[in-house]
This record gives sequence, structure tokens and C-alpha cells, in this order.
Amino acid sequence: MARLALMVTISVVVPSYNDAGYVAACLEALAAQTRPADEIIIVDNGSTDATADVARAAGVRLVTEPLRGIWPATAAGFDAASGDLLARLDADSVPSPGWLAEVEHRMSRPDRPTIVTGSGAFYGANGLIRWIARTVYIGGYFTVIGALLGHPPVFGSNYAMRRDAWLELRDVVRRDRGDVHDDLDLSWWIQPGMTVVRDERLLVGVSARPFDSLEGLWRRVRIAFHTLAIEFRAWPPLERRAAHRHAKRASERWVGADELDAAVEVDGEDPLPA
Repeated sequence: MARLALMVTISVVVPSYNDAGYVAACLEALAAQTRPADEIIIVDNGSTDATADVARAAGVRLVTEPLRGIWPATAAGFDAASGDLLARLDADSVPSPGWLAEVEHRMSRPDRPTIVTGSGAFYGANGLIRWIARTVYIGGYFTVIGALLGHPPVFGSNYAMRRDAWLELRDVVRRDRGDVHDDLDLSWWIQPGMTVVRDERLLVGVSARPFDSLEGLWRRVRIAFHTLAIEFRAWPPLERRAAHRHAKRASERWVGADELDAAVEVDGEDPLPA
């Protein structure tokens, strides 16, 4: 009913670099959605494997982005997308059948978040690696970065954003840099008045391959610190938090005024008597 009432369209963007096998599995999972995508975009980031062939065989839209990096590829996909909501997966993400239905449901609720993000259930590797990935990497990310931001950070393998928000953010984020975590950069540049919510029901399978070695884990942590150093200089965290607090208070004042006006209208009295 929500879909019919709001006429919401959803584009799913999947950046890929030499991940043809993972892309095939991701597209298979997207084909099984209870709420089908209105548009699926595979962004080929200069692959030398069969990524483009897999996308064409599946009948989805193929976009090419020669500038290497997850952020340049993702941004190219968002720019090309036509949906009201822009949903984002990694090539190795495997969404459950109800993933898009939950995206639509959560984004249509009265609080109308700007971004909804979920988490990942790791597959592959061994139990210890999956535990490290889930507890240290994702758990630490949501806990530490969430406390720093004052709202949940975006998890790059599993989120959806309103298209109008992207149109506002596209020239603010560091979309042309391949040396930053795209999700952390996006999280940092969420503008005052925008909101991010974490939905525990929004869960996708994610490969544990980046954590097959401590070197791989450390590389990701190192890029995170590098990203934070860049963000701290561009928009210091205290200034950022102050801007968001100011916007929240202003919004609460407007809501309070609207509620007062509504109550007065019901009572049939003038809110500003002479």
C-alpha cells in the first residue's frame, strides 16, 4: 500500500571492479526481491574480467567509470540513477528477499529519514575472521564513529538514500577520491537537517574476504584514520556537531509551534489574542 500511495521508485547501484562472480550472485539475489527494483545499475570501474558481460546478460543498466575507486564508481552510479530512492550494495553483497521491501517501508515512515542503513552478515573465511569482521570492524565502526558523528554512520555495503539528498551532497562529498572510505565520507558530510537511521532488519550478506589477513584488516583501519584526518581539517567535529544541534533545535521549535497552532485551531481560539 505504501508503494502505491507514494509512487516510490528505487534504483539499486552496485559498483564493481573485477568482481564478475560476485556481481552475478548479487544480481541473482536482486532478481528474487519481493519488492523488485525499478532500476539496477552496475558501475564497471575499469574491470578486465567479465563484469560488463554479466551485467548485460542480466539485462541491467551498465555504467562505466574510468576513475578508479569505490567513491568515484558509486557517485557515477548515483548520478545516472533515476529512482526516488538510491539503494547501494557492494558487488559481494547478497541481500535477503525482503531487503528492498524493508528499504521502502522504512523510508516511507512518518519520520522520513534521509538515509537508512543496515549491517552485514559475513560469509566465507572462518569463524574467527567473521567474528573479527563483525565485532571489531562493523561493531567498532557503528559505536565509535556513531559517537563522533552524533548519528549512525552509513555502512557502504547496505544503505539507501533519497535522490534529492544526493543532489545536495554530490558536490560536497569527496567523490573523486579513491583513497577515502566512501561511506565514512558520506556520513561526515550529512548536512544539518538530514537524518540517518539504522535499521537492524536491513541485513545483507557480505564477503569476509577483506579480513582474510591482519594486513587486510589493518589496511582498512588505516584508510579510516586517513579519511578522518581529511574530514577533521575540512569540517572540524565540534563545528559539525554544533551545526547539527542548531538545526535539530530549530526543527523542534518549528514542530512545537505547529503543534501549538493545531491545538489552538481545535480549541477555536486565536493563538495571539489582542
